[in-house]
Amino acid sequence: MKEKPEQGIDLFRQSLEGVTPLKPSDRINPVRAPRNLVPRFNPAATVVADTLSDHGASEAPASEYLGNGLNRMTLRKLRRGTWPPQDSIDLHGLNSDAARKLLVEFLHHATQNGLRCVNVIHGKGWRSEGREGILKVHTRHWLMQHPQVLAFCEAPQSAGGGGAVWVLLKNPGSSL
Repeated sequence: MKEKPEQGIDLFRQSLEGVTPLKPSDRINPVRAPRNLVPRFNPAATVVADTLSDHGASEAPASEYLGNGLNRMTLRKLRRGTWPPQDSIDLHGLNSDAARKLLVEFLHHATQNGLRCVNVIHGKGWRSEGREGILKVHTRHWLMQHPQVLAFCEAPQSAGGGGAVWVLLKNPGSSL
C-alpha cells in the first residue's frame, strides 16, 4: 500500500518531536587561496625569433583551426574545456607588429613551461568600420602558422567570446 504525501510529512514531523535544533555555528569556513599554476609571462625576460608572417591574412578570420593529422575530437574537447586555459595574454591596444612579437614570446614562454592551453585575447575590433578587427584577423592567422599550435577555437562568452581564442599547444610529454 502506497503512502500519501501528506502521511509522509506527518510521519516526519512526528519523528522530529522533542528534538532540539543545534545552535548555529559561529565558525568561519576557510577560503582557499587561488592557485597560481605557472609563473606569469614577463615579456621583458624573453627574446624569441619572430617567424610569423602577415602575408595571406584574409578579411574573414578563422573561427577555429585544427592542425594536420589531428582528430576532430581534439577540437571538440578544446571547445568543451577539457584543457582549461592555464595562462592568458591580452593584445588589446597594440599595433600589429608589437602584438605579433608579444604573441610569439608568450607562446614560447607557454611551451617552455609545459602549458597545454592558453587564452589569447585579441579583441573584437569594434572600431574597424564594419570590417573584422585587424588584430583578430592577424592573431588567428599567426596562430595557424606557429609550429607549437595544434588547434584553436573561439573562447566561450565568459572568457572573451569572439574577441579571444583558446589555443591548444604541443606538449612534449603527451601523445597529442
